[in-house]
This record gives sequence, C-alpha cells and structure tokens, in this order.
Amino acid sequence: MAKHPQSSPSAFDGQLLRGALADSFKKLDPRSLWRNPVMFAVEIASAVTLFTFLQSLVGAAAEPVWFTGSVSLCLWATVLFAAFAEALAEGRGKARAASLRKSRTNIMAKRLAAPAFGAEYTLVEANQLRKGDHILVETNDLVAGDGEVVAGAALVNESAVTGESAPVIRESGGDRSAVTGGTTVIANAVVVRITTDPGETFLDRMIALIEGAKRRKTPNEVALEVLLIALTLVFFLVCVNISPLSVFSVKAISHGQPVSLTILAALFVCLAPTTIAALLPAIGIAGMNRLFQKNVIALSGRAIEAAGDVNVMLLDKTGTITLGNREAAALIPVGGHTERDLAAAALTASITDETPEGRSIVLLAEKHYGLTPQPLPPDAVSIGFNAETRLSGVDLAGRRYRKGAADSVVAFVKQQGGKIPKNLDQLVNGIAHAGSTPLVVCRDAEILGVVNLKDIVKPGIQERFAQLRSIGIKTVMITGDNPLTAAAIAAEAQVDDFLAHARPEDKLNMIREYQEQGYMVAMTGDGTNDAPALAQADVAVAMNTGTQPAREAANIIDLDSNPTKLLDIVEIGKQILMTRGNLTTFSIANDVAKYFAIIPASLASIYPQLEALNIMHLASPHSAILSAVIFNAVIIPLLIPLALKGAKYRPMPAEKLLMFNLLIYGVGGMIVPFIGIKAIDSVIGLFI
Repeated sequence: MAKHPQSSPSAFDGQLLRGALADSFKKLDPRSLWRNPVMFAVEIASAVTLFTFLQSLVGAAAEPVWFTGSVSLCLWATVLFAAFAEALAEGRGKARAASLRKSRTNIMAKRLAAPAFGAEYTLVEANQLRKGDHILVETNDLVAGDGEVVAGAALVNESAVTGESAPVIRESGGDRSAVTGGTTVIANAVVVRITTDPGETFLDRMIALIEGAKRRKTPNEVALEVLLIALTLVFFLVCVNISPLSVFSVKAISHGQPVSLTILAALFVCLAPTTIAALLPAIGIAGMNRLFQKNVIALSGRAIEAAGDVNVMLLDKTGTITLGNREAAALIPVGGHTERDLAAAALTASITDETPEGRSIVLLAEKHYGLTPQPLPPDAVSIGFNAETRLSGVDLAGRRYRKGAADSVVAFVKQQGGKIPKNLDQLVNGIAHAGSTPLVVCRDAEILGVVNLKDIVKPGIQERFAQLRSIGIKTVMITGDNPLTAAAIAAEAQVDDFLAHARPEDKLNMIREYQEQGYMVAMTGDGTNDAPALAQADVAVAMNTGTQPAREAANIIDLDSNPTKLLDIVEIGKQILMTRGNLTTFSIANDVAKYFAIIPASLASIYPQLEALNIMHLASPHSAILSAVIFNAVIIPLLIPLALKGAKYRPMPAEKLLMFNLLIYGVGGMIVPFIGIKAIDSVIGLFI
C-alpha cells in the first residue's frame, strides 16, 4: 500500500517541539486553562507563590528569596509542562491537517440544470454548491464536494484523502457510489449529487477532528476528571485547614512558625493529582492521532474508547469480508470436452461482457490457457445480459456462444435439440453448496462445462479474525446470501457465526439483542442497507468506498476500506483505556512518596516528632519541599512520550491485566518518587 501523505511526524521533531512550546505559553491563559480544572488550580497556586516571591524580594515574606523563587518557578513549570503535553499532541494533528489543507483548492464546478448527461451546466465555485445540487465531473476534473454518483462510472484518484495511489471505480447504483471532495476523476465522467453544504464536507470534518478543535471528552474521561476534581478539592480543604491549625499550634506551644503561603501552595500542588491531570488531554488527542496514522478517521473520542470494550463484531460480507466482485476461479468441462475447449468458448461468450464477472473470465482464459481475445468481425452480434433469459454471449461465424444460469442454458440447449450431460446437475449443485456461483457455458446445442464464479475473501482476513478471537471478540458475518453460500464463506473467512438472508431490520435487531445482553457491539459495512445497523452499533466503522448514508451513520471511517483494520481500532481503543489507567495509577501512587517528603518538612518546626517520618533523610525542610516540587514538575515531560505513544497492549485476562498494572505503575509509582526526590535533594544540598 502506498504511504499515507499525512504520515506521522515524530514526537521530537524540532519544528513540532518549537511550535508546541509557543502554543503552551498561549495555553497558560486562564480562559483556556479553566477547561482543565486541576491545572487551573495549580496555576492559581503558582500565582500565589509568585506573589510571595515578590514579597520576599522586599523582605516582607517569612521564607528566603531563593526558596520562594525556586518554588514559584517549579510550579509555573508544572503548569507549562501540562500545557506543553496538550500542545504537542495537538501539534501532531495540526501538522497532518496542514497537509490535508494543501489538497484543497478553489475548485470550479459544472453545476447541471438537470441530473443527466447532456444537460446544460454553469461554472460556479465549489463554495457556492448546496446540498442537492448536481454537478458534472469529467476526466481530469476535481470533485467539487462530497456526493453520490447518480449517473455513469469513473476511475477516481483518491490519494489526496486516503494516500492510496491506486485509483478506484466510483459508479451509480451500488455500494461504491460515494465520492469525496478534492479527489480527481482520471477517466470517464459522472454526474454527482452533492450531499453536504460548504464547510461540512468530509475533508472539513477530518481537518477539524485531527486538529482536536472539536474533540469531545468521552464519558470515561469525564468520570476520571470528576474524580480528579474531587481529590483536588479534598486536598485544597486540607491545605486551607493546615494554615489556622499551624497558627494555633504555634501560639499554644510557643515555638516554630506558622506554615507560609509558599509552603501551602507547594503542599497543595504536590498532593493534588497533577500528573494525570496534566497528561489527560494529551492521551485523548494522541489516541485520535494514532488512529489517523492507520488511515482511520474517528468522528468521536467516544467511539475509540468504546472500541476498547468491544466484545462482539458484526461484519457485512460483500465489500468487507469479500472483495465484492465474483471472479472466475476455475473451469470444469463436461461431456468429454477439454478445459481449453471450454476456455475458448467462455472467452468468446465474454468478449463483449464488461461486467466484473465477464472480465474475470477473459482474464482467466488469458492467464491460465494462453488464449488471446481477438477483435470481433463486423457481422458478429453481441448478446447482452437479459433479465428474462438470464443469458449473455456472442453470435460469431454462424455459431452461438452463450453463458448464464444453469436452468437458462439448459432451456436454450433443449430448444435447439441438444442433450444435457448427466453430471451437470451434480456439478452445478456442488459449486453452489461450496458458496460459489455456477455459470454454464454452451456452444450452439452443446454444453461444454461450468465456470466457477467465486466471491473472493480478502487476503489476510483469517489471521485478523483469529487475533480478534484471541482477545475475546466474537465475529459475526451478516449477508443477504442464502445459508449454503453464507456458511461456505463464513468457513473460509473463519468467522465465529453468520446471519444469512439478512435484511436491514435483521441486522438492526441482532445488534439490539446483543446490546440488551450487555455486549458492546461493533459493526462494519459499506452499503446503504447497512446504515440503520451502523447507527445503532456502539462502534460503527464505515468503509470509505461505501455509500454516503453508510458514512454518515458511522462514527469511524476507514479510508483504506480494509476491514482488517478493526483489530487496529480495537487495540488503539484498549491502548487509550490502559494508558489512562496506568498513568492514573502512577499519579496516585507517587503521591505517597511526596507525602513522606513534604508533610514532615512543612510541619517539622511545629511538631519535631514528625522528623520520624523523614524516612528519606532529606537535608532540610526547605530542600525537602523544593525536591518534591521539582520532581512533581519534571515527571510530567518524562511521561509525555508514553501519553503520546500509548501503553503497549497485551492480550490477557482482566485480572492479570489489573495485577500487571498495579505491579508496574502502582509499585513503580511509589518507588520512583522516593529515588527521584532523594536524588534531587542530594543535589540541592550541595548549594544550600
């Protein structure tokens, strides 16, 4: 596959880092920062320490200048690092969005007076088009807006959007009718009905979502933020109560000094869950960016998060599990004829057949039998497929070549007095039972054999389904085929279950039944008949080659139209949940070490007995507080790569995953701060 033009920029790209640093200062604006309540509270604490630093400069503060200045600097660094993490995540998205904008030009459109070829048109700018307008798009024209092909068929270059260099066919009347604004028609012409107003195109939505400007918080993220706010409020009340308590204690025991504003601010910032609060916005934005690296657009953060909890996945067969076009896979002769004789007759009957099935028969005859199609003479007669006869072929040199459904060819041969081979029924039924389509070929009154038309399963999909099964996800194929054909395709694709003769309401009801049983359901499809089910599913993945209704009903769009991407989507969803959980565990756990550093130091002058809690043997109260504050600030940028890349997903049972999380991020979150704070204190001790 071609490399995506919006490839992922490195997290440590110099230009990206410089841009993120500049943006992080802008995010210090309280009008922007208030959306992250915990860090907004830290900014207020930073402002308090800046005030006490200014007081100390004029000798009006209880603490020395070096101490108040260092604490204030570290608290401001904590806020800045949090803003930097979010700006860096957004910057990666903006870099991709900028490359998408380059594909947008001031396109001129041929707006038609009537939705048909040959109708008069007027040239208008793309931004003047409205939903419901019809435009003519000819060879080398840019498609002026999102729409559906209502007449004709064309070869379209979609590399500006998908990054895939191979052109694709867009045609009316099927599940490959959707076209995207900014793509280019490179052959033939189509009439397109515009389905969006200016500013609401697929490309516009992609740019806005990638930049993170419209990223909504997911329910899990909101719940975690509520927890962080609650913890912050508790620690704020604790710190507020420490001040009058320290004043009372000093008066009662007549020694020591009350806890200063600088120390209270430092205490509050160290106790509050600042690490996860600083990285939380970056985790969500980075998740959407990681999906985009896979050529997948998530239209909501909720969809990505839900993907991490999916345990049932419904997949439409045609165009999703299979390639969608039946192809000639084998030629089986009957009545003593040879394969080459059958191939020659099938080739002649298919020379003028422009359907995918007809073209595949010609290709099979060329590739496997060395036959070359010859131009038809002027007196040859092409017989197009007819719904009544269900036959097609060519009359050539006094002979009639036909191919079609078994009963239709049998009737055609009997009309000419021909005989039917004894094993024909058995052969036709065997092909049908195997999930393929039998196409019988005859020459005049003689049946030569059968073409096995097979619905081709997409390469590599069996391995992907096995991976989904290994992480506890059940796969269900849904198709309008008969049960025999459905069973054969399901067995070849190795899905867990299937639903045959599926109507739109059947798909919808199946999703609802699974949801009522408590399952999280993912659905993927590309057709208009999939739209109701996509709208009902918790995670709805539409193929970019699909129809406009399918894309509008979905909350995730796969630009490559590759259903094997479902595993990538699920893994990234699980990555987001795991990353958030891991960093939350680490953030809360490392507070334990900070308690032992900062609480004894802040109250040691009043209660000397608290020196027993100084288990790290920190040099002095001032160095202990400053060490904890420095560690609290430094740990944020050190964890930014993990927030952007995501925790590595390991398929394992939930209880083992919980134990792994607690062991690595829980125990590690307690040990690392002890080491870090002690190391920082040792360095500070050299200077004071």
